[in-house]
Amino acid sequence: MAAGDGGDEVRVLQNLRGKIYDAKQLVPNKMRDFFCTINLDQEEVFRTQVVEKSSSPYFGEEFYFEIPRTFQWLSFYIFDKSVLQKDLRIGKVSIKKEDLCNYTGTENWFMLQPVDSNSEVQGKVHLELKLNELITDNGSVCQQLVVHIKECHGLPLINGQNCDPYATVSLVGPCRNDQKKTKVKKKTSNPQFNETFYFEVTRSSSYTKKSQFQVEEEDIEKLEVRVDLWNNGNLVQDIFLGEIKVPVKVLKNDSFQAWYLLQPRENGNKSSKTDDLGSLRLNICYTEDCVLPSEYYTSLRNLLLKSSDVQPISASAAYILSEVCRDKYDAVLPLVRLLLHHHKLVPFVAAVAELDLKDTQEANTVFRGNSLATRCVDEMMKIVGKHYLKVTLKPVMDEICESPKPCEIDPIKLREGDNVEINMENLRYYVDKVFREIVQSSISCPTLMCDVFYSLRHLAAKRFPNDPHVQYSAVSSFVFLRFFAVAVVSPHTFHLRPHHPDAQTSRTLTLISKAIQTLGSWGSLTKSKLSSFKETFMCEFFKTFQEDKFTESVKKFLDDVSSTESKEPSGLSEAVHLKEGEMYKRAQGRTRIGKKNFKKRWFCLTSREFTYHKQQDKEPIFTIPIKNILAVEKLDENSFNKKNMFQVLHGEKPLYIQANNCVEASEWIEALCRVTRCNQKRLNFYHPSAFLNGSWLCCKATVENTVGCARCTAGVPADTQIEIDGDRETERIYSLFTMNMSKLQKLEEACGSMAVYQGPRKEPDDYANFTIEDSVATFHTLKQIIDIVEKLNESHEKYQKKRSSSAKYGSEENPIVGKVS
Repeated sequence: MAAGDGGDEVRVLQNLRGKIYDAKQLVPNKMRDFFCTINLDQEEVFRTQVVEKSSSPYFGEEFYFEIPRTFQWLSFYIFDKSVLQKDLRIGKVSIKKEDLCNYTGTENWFMLQPVDSNSEVQGKVHLELKLNELITDNGSVCQQLVVHIKECHGLPLINGQNCDPYATVSLVGPCRNDQKKTKVKKKTSNPQFNETFYFEVTRSSSYTKKSQFQVEEEDIEKLEVRVDLWNNGNLVQDIFLGEIKVPVKVLKNDSFQAWYLLQPRENGNKSSKTDDLGSLRLNICYTEDCVLPSEYYTSLRNLLLKSSDVQPISASAAYILSEVCRDKYDAVLPLVRLLLHHHKLVPFVAAVAELDLKDTQEANTVFRGNSLATRCVDEMMKIVGKHYLKVTLKPVMDEICESPKPCEIDPIKLREGDNVEINMENLRYYVDKVFREIVQSSISCPTLMCDVFYSLRHLAAKRFPNDPHVQYSAVSSFVFLRFFAVAVVSPHTFHLRPHHPDAQTSRTLTLISKAIQTLGSWGSLTKSKLSSFKETFMCEFFKTFQEDKFTESVKKFLDDVSSTESKEPSGLSEAVHLKEGEMYKRAQGRTRIGKKNFKKRWFCLTSREFTYHKQQDKEPIFTIPIKNILAVEKLDENSFNKKNMFQVLHGEKPLYIQANNCVEASEWIEALCRVTRCNQKRLNFYHPSAFLNGSWLCCKATVENTVGCARCTAGVPADTQIEIDGDRETERIYSLFTMNMSKLQKLEEACGSMAVYQGPRKEPDDYANFTIEDSVATFHTLKQIIDIVEKLNESHEKYQKKRSSSAKYGSEENPIVGKVS
C-alpha cells in the first residue's frame, strides 16, 4: 500500500501494552481464588484467568490494545472470585492518564488502594449557569441563580447495563443547602436532561447600600453549585456516579456554560487501611501519537526506507535509531513494522545480520545474542508468523492445556505417588506430537520468513565456510529457539490460548519447550554433546531420542523453510482465522411477545466468512460470506439504549451486535473493515441508527431500504494478516528521535570531531558504546535526521496551538477538571 494511510486529518492514537505479573499478601492468612481486571475509568476492557487457592497469585498475563476513546484513569482491580455471590473487589491500582508516562517501560510494585464507591466515577456533564436580577413585589432587587443542566456523556455501565441516571442540583453555602432533582432517564449512559432550576442568591432584606447592578460579594464568595449524578436503584440503594462543584463567584453577572468531568467525592478513597490490602506488580507502557497527514512524513520515511542501501549499515537512519534508544525494543517495534509495510525488511535484516556476524567469533554462538538483527527477526516472526503458529500448534496446545497429563521427570519436584516412568511416557508423547507438527509444517511457513531464513543461512555459511552445521544453526536459532519453543512455553502471548496456563501446565510446557529447543539444534549438534546438558534427568530423557530420523527430520525442515523455491502458501488455500469471541446480537426474528431481544452468541471471523454460533465449537447458526458484507459501522447508542454497538450491513437486514467493551467493539470493527475493504459493492452511505417503529431514528425516513443518511467511514489497510499503519509507525520513530535528541547531537559532534581528528581515542567518550564505522557517512545521516525532526517539531507545534485554540477549556473535547477558579 502507498505511504499515505491517514487521510488529511490529524489522528490522535493511543495504545496500552504491558504485563500483569503477580500480587502478594492479599487477604492475609486466607487462600482465595483471585483474578485481575483492567479498566478505563469504570469500563472493564481486560480480565485475567482465575488463579485458585492463593494469597499471592501469579497471573503472568501480557496485554496490548488500542484505546478508542478518551479516559481519565487507568485502573487494575483485584477480585476475590465467588461462586454463589457477587465477586468481591479486594483493592485497586488507579493511575491518572497524565501520570502514566512516569511508569512507561518499567516494572513496578503498586500498593493496592481501597475500592470506595464514592471514588468510582466516569463521564462528563454539560451545565449552564446565569445570574438574573429580579425586582420583588415591594420594589427591592434580589439576585436569582439559574442552573440549566443540559446533558451527560459517558456515564458508566451498572452491572453490565446502561444506568437509569438522575441529577440533584444544590446551592450550598455556610447556612444553606437548597436541593432540587431532575427526572430519571431510563437505560442510557448519555442522558438528555434539559431541565432548569432557579435559586435565590441575595435576599431582598440584605439589599441596602449596594448598587442594584452589583452582586453581593460576601454571599457570592461562600456559595457554590453542586451537581450530583446518581443511578436510580428502584428497590435497592441509589448508586453515586460523580459530582461537580462550581463557585457562584465565577459568574459576575454573566452567564457561564461549560462541560465538566465528573469527580469523586472529596471524602472518597481516604481509608487508612491501605497497608492491609497487598500489592500488585505491573509493567505498563502507554503511548499517545498525534499522526499528521502522510505528506509530513515523506522525508523521514524515505530516509528510513533507504537504510539497507547505506554503506556501512551502521551509518543508516534505522541503525542509528536503535543505537540512541535506551531499550532497543522501543526502536525495533515501529522500525520492523514500517520496513515490513514497504517491503524493505529482508535487505535491512541481511545488512544488520552481516554486521552482527563480523563480531561473532565462534560458529556455535551465531545469532544467540540480543542484537538489532536478532530482535528484528524476532519481531518479524511475531507479526508475520501469527497464522503459521495457529495452524501448526493450536490444536496440540489445546489438547495439552485442556486435558493435561502429569509430565514431571525431575526427581526433586516429583510429588508423592508420582510415577516417573509414566510421566516420562506422557512427556515423550507430547514432545513427539509437537515435534511432528513442527517438522511437517514447512508448507505453511510464510514466504517472508523463508526469505529471511534463506538470507541468514547463506550469510552464516559465508562467515564460517569450514563449518558444515552453521547453515542449520543460523536458522534453528530463530525458528526453534525463538519462535516455536517460545510459543510453546507462553501460548497465551501468541494467542494460542486465552490465558496464562496454571502452574502444573506451565511446568509441562516448559519441559516440552526445552525438548523442542534441543531437538531443533540437532541439525548442528553431534550426539556426543548431549552430555553437556545441565539437568541429568533431561539427559536421560534425551537418550530415548538419539535416532538418526530426528536429526534428518530437523535438517529437512530447516532446508525447506530456508529455501526460496516457490511453495503454495497455506494462506491462499485455506481460510485465515482472524478473530473470535463472545458478544450479543439482536435477534433477527420476533419472540412470542413480539419484541426483538439480544442473545449471547459466539462470533468467528475468517478471511472467507463471518459467522455466529450458539456456543464455541458448535456449528454456525448464521453465516455471512465476506464478499457479501457491504459496510461495517458503529451504531448510535440511542437505537437500543446500549453502548458499544456496531452493525454489519449485508444483503439482508443489518446485523446489530453489542461488544462487551469499547476496546472489543473497536477491534471487531477494524478487523471486519480490513477484510471487507476490497469488496466491490461496498456502500458509500449508511444509517447510523436503527429502523424502529416504521422509521429510521437518524433521518426519520419511513422507507426501510432508503439510501443511508451518513457517509461511511474510511477503510483501513486491506492486508488481513498484517495490520500496519505506516504513518503511525513513522510518527512513533519521530517521537523516539525527539526523546533522544541530546544523544543524536552528541553523536553528531563526535562524528564531526572524528572526521577532523583521525587519531586514536585517548579516553572513553559519551559515544564510546556507539558503532561508528564511517564518521563522515554517519555525520551526514545524523544531520539529515536532526533537520527532519526539527521540521516535524514545527508541524506538531502548529497542530498543538490549533488544537488548544479550537478545543477551548470547558468545551466537550476539553472539559473542566475540578472547580472553576
